Amino acid sequence: MKAVALLRPLSIPSFPSRPHYDCLPRRTNLPVSCSSHWTESPIKAENSTGPRSEEYRYQFYDDWFLALFRNKMVKEVGWDSEKAGYDGLIEVANRLMLRRTPSESTDAAVRILRSLFPPFLLHLYKLLVSPIGGGKLAAMMVARVTVITCQWLMGVCKVNSVDLPDGSSWESGVFVERCKYLEESKCVGICVNTCKLPTQTFFKDYMGIPLLMEPNFNDYSCQFKFGVLPPLPEDDSTLKEPCLEVCPIASKGRGAASNMTIKPCPKA
Repeated sequence: MKAVALLRPLSIPSFPSRPHYDCLPRRTNLPVSCSSHWTESPIKAENSTGPRSEEYRYQFYDDWFLALFRNKMVKEVGWDSEKAGYDGLIEVANRLMLRRTPSESTDAAVRILRSLFPPFLLHLYKLLVSPIGGGKLAAMMVARVTVITCQWLMGVCKVNSVDLPDGSSWESGVFVERCKYLEESKCVGICVNTCKLPTQTFFKDYMGIPLLMEPNFNDYSCQFKFGVLPPLPEDDSTLKEPCLEVCPIASKGRGAASNMTIKPCPKA
């Protein structure tokens, strides 16, 4: 993308003041999966009715962050959407998945995240900051930076306390009340392979900070736990989640569901 694209006005859809949680897409009971590990017993979606405590307030730097992130994603994918703003970003994320295997998508997303930072900054942070206090300072710092810089992407989020395996608690968590990226992409595969897995890998391998992300596909919330190692893939229940009912790729396979043939989502 040409550099001038960064100056193009971008529109970011505003968050509704009162989202209708009772209307959130439910998971499908049909044998279609957004996960590479299909489960025959999808967890029944719970009906969440609580309103969001507050709505996201637009910040002057949000357009810049969106343009930067989209520019890096377009460079990796080699394609851009004609749509402006967040809608265009989601289309590029879809293209990232459709033209790669799940592992390739995850690797590509890690490269995108790395490209957002000067290499020396990541190296110095991992070398000098991450070891301080057993990693506590670094984990608490990135939690606060995440809240400041990423609400344009995820929606309203707050720092909270997380429990560590040793029994202690750190103020190194970030709770996303309703993830806009998941809501707009409508796909478990995109959430897992372009967000959860690459973000966990990026922070651990390039910043020296363990991270566990726990998306909730019933109410679209997500819990970040900086300082906590993620489980092994075979033990991660998130990787076994079925499709959302509104998944645009999985829906294509539902016409064949009557013959009970299992058709995993191509995005997973």
